[in-house]
Amino acid sequence: MKIGVIGGGAAGFFGAIAAAEANPEARVTLFEAGREPLAKVRISGGGRCNVTHSCFESAALVQYYPRGGKVLRGVFSRFQPKDTIAWFTDRGVKLKTEGDGRMFPTTDDSGTIVDCLMDAAENAGVNLKNNAGVKSIRREESGFTIEMRTGEVILFDRLLLATGSSAQGYQMARQLGHTVVTPVPSLFTFNVSDRRLDGLAGLSVPEAKVKLHNSKLEQSGPLLVTHWGLSGPAVLKLSAWGARALHDTHYNETLTVNWLPNAKPDALREQLVQVKTQLAKKSIGSNCPVILPRRLWESLITAAGIPSELRWSDVTKVMLNALLKELLNGEYEITGKGVFKEEFVTCGGVDLKEVNFKTMESKLCPGLYFAGEILDIDGVTGGFNFQSAWSTGWIAGGAIGNPVIFDRE
Repeated sequence: MKIGVIGGGAAGFFGAIAAAEANPEARVTLFEAGREPLAKVRISGGGRCNVTHSCFESAALVQYYPRGGKVLRGVFSRFQPKDTIAWFTDRGVKLKTEGDGRMFPTTDDSGTIVDCLMDAAENAGVNLKNNAGVKSIRREESGFTIEMRTGEVILFDRLLLATGSSAQGYQMARQLGHTVVTPVPSLFTFNVSDRRLDGLAGLSVPEAKVKLHNSKLEQSGPLLVTHWGLSGPAVLKLSAWGARALHDTHYNETLTVNWLPNAKPDALREQLVQVKTQLAKKSIGSNCPVILPRRLWESLITAAGIPSELRWSDVTKVMLNALLKELLNGEYEITGKGVFKEEFVTCGGVDLKEVNFKTMESKLCPGLYFAGEILDIDGVTGGFNFQSAWSTGWIAGGAIGNPVIFDRE
């Protein structure tokens, strides 16, 4: 059996290795268009590679996927983070869990993961071809004909497309009869130009709530002020869930920020009223009664029209109302999107209705399989996108390499 795998990323490698291990007699060829495979793995997690997340219940795990959660429930019942940990452990790579659940190699070096995958592919007999761009694919009665950019033509019995968010990968899927949900960016930071954020770059709060105006989309988590606007897990999660809505508004939207999400409005109002008496002669700028960075507090009271040197006893009801709004319901205009380091994630891809998730085989084109980000599946930040790549790659590779399935009538 000749098996072709197009795409030398996480899903492609995992699929190729699984196929070769499932059927050692098969000839598995892995094509990578670039000079080096696994480039995204190498730069991920700031060069440490966030391999997966320590969430081991399928029902809970799928909640981290804005798109694809429903189909992934069955996928994760067969290969989930525990299996990923075991897979790497069996090959000599130990993972560690950080406080937020993200899992990294104990070496804190993505090269450890890259080397492991390269070694596993070599040991399984996978034939890796770098600088091997595919020009086109044709479905034949006997399999698939691949035409390389060099002009070389190769015939395969089965094919796995694991081309990530490559435009050419989507075009190949279309050539083979599939519908591609229009890809748009996911996991990005917000460009916000606002005087309240001036001079605060690098400042963070451990818990905030961010919400897209006039929608039900909101997320909580750490929030980071950057030179260009806002970032941090709260923003990244919101960008993932709101990826298509934000694209439709050309990334011009009003963002509501609650800097104190654990405070109840009435209780906070009462607390501030009490402070007017307790700290009557103290200046409001130097005496912050809530847990916020001082620079942020000073910026918010200024935005509320309160001079920093004003004594607490002189704060008026109007000022108090304005301050409460800044603390719990401040509005900031998103004027565009940035990127989340080099970790590009895309919302969109091959329509999930056209794939059998028990095997990852196409329902429209027998012998064609999919894995990874080419599918309309994406997760929030935290190792979830890699986990869907490992899981779909493992299932696809096992199904492709299984001779019982291959010889089915």
